[in-house]
Amino acid sequence: MGTQLHSTRVVIIGAGNVGATCAYALLLRGLVTEIVLVDVKKDKAKGEAMDLNHTVPFAYPTRIWAGDYGDCAGAAVTVITAGAAYLKPGGTRLDLAKTNADIFRQIVPEVARHNPDGILLIASNPVDAMTFAAWKLSGLPSQRVIGSGTILDTARFRYLLSQHFGVDSHSVHAFIIGEHGDSEVPVWSLANIAGMRLPHFCAARGLTYDQAAMDDIFRQTREAAYTIMALKGATYYAIGAGLADIVEAILRDQSTVLSVSSLIQGYCGINDVCLSLPAALDQGGVEWVLPMNLDPQETEAMCQSAQVLKTIIAQLKLE
Repeated sequence: MGTQLHSTRVVIIGAGNVGATCAYALLLRGLVTEIVLVDVKKDKAKGEAMDLNHTVPFAYPTRIWAGDYGDCAGAAVTVITAGAAYLKPGGTRLDLAKTNADIFRQIVPEVARHNPDGILLIASNPVDAMTFAAWKLSGLPSQRVIGSGTILDTARFRYLLSQHFGVDSHSVHAFIIGEHGDSEVPVWSLANIAGMRLPHFCAARGLTYDQAAMDDIFRQTREAAYTIMALKGATYYAIGAGLADIVEAILRDQSTVLSVSSLIQGYCGINDVCLSLPAALDQGGVEWVLPMNLDPQETEAMCQSAQVLKTIIAQLKLE
C-alpha cells in the first residue's frame, strides 16, 4: 500500500462536460470533502460550482468552489480535463495532440509548482500522449501521473459482452489495452466470465461461440465514441464515473486494478510511452503494472499500438 495522504481535496481543471460530470460523480459518492473547479472561463467554473453546491443537500457535505492554481496546494488528486475536446473538421489526432500539448505547457507546470506531492489524473485527449506530456512537463515521478486510458473502452467492452451473453457486466472480466484510440487491443485470450474463457463459458451454457459476433462487439467498442458524438455531440457520463472510480481507488488506498494509462518500460520491448495495461492504484498512484500474458497476435497489436503513440509523442517535442 502507498504512503498515507491526509487531504481529501480534489481539484478539477477544466469545467466542461467531462470535468463537471466528474465533480458530480465525486459528490454523489461522498468521496471527498472539497472539490475545486478551475477553468479559463471563470464564469463557467462559478456556475458549475453553484449548481453542484445546490446538490449538496441531496448528497454529502462537501465544500465546492471555483478556484485557481493556488488551490491545487494540498490536493490529493488534480484531474485535468482541459483542452480541445475533439478534432476539427479535416484535423488529425496529431493536430489535437499538438493543440493540447501547448495548453498543457501552461497548466501542468503551475499545478506541479503548487502541488509537488499530489497525483495528476489526465483525461484530456489524446489521453496517452497527454499523460506522457504531463509526466514530462510536471517533473513528477511517473507513478503519480496517470491517464484515464482505456477504462472507458474496457467498460464499453464489458457492457457489450454482458448484453451478448446475458450476464451482469460486473461478471465479465475483459480488458481493452494499448492506446485509447483506433489502435486499441481487445484481449480475447484472457476474457472470461466466472473464470471461464468465453468459448468454455459458451460450451457450459449450451451456447455457440461466434467469433464474428465477438469481432462486431469490438468494432462497436472502438467506434462507440464516434457513434455517441454523432447522436448527442459529446460523451461524458461514463468517463466522469470512470474518473471517480480512479479517484476512489487512490483516496481509499484500494489497490484496485484498472486499465489506466501510465509510463511503460520494458514490457514486450515497449519503452518510454504511456499506454494502458491493467494497473493497481493506491494512495501513491500506480502501485504496479500487470505484464499480461498475451497471445502472439495480441502482442503484435500491442507493439503496433505503442508505435502509433510513440510517433505522436515524438512530434510534440517535449524534451
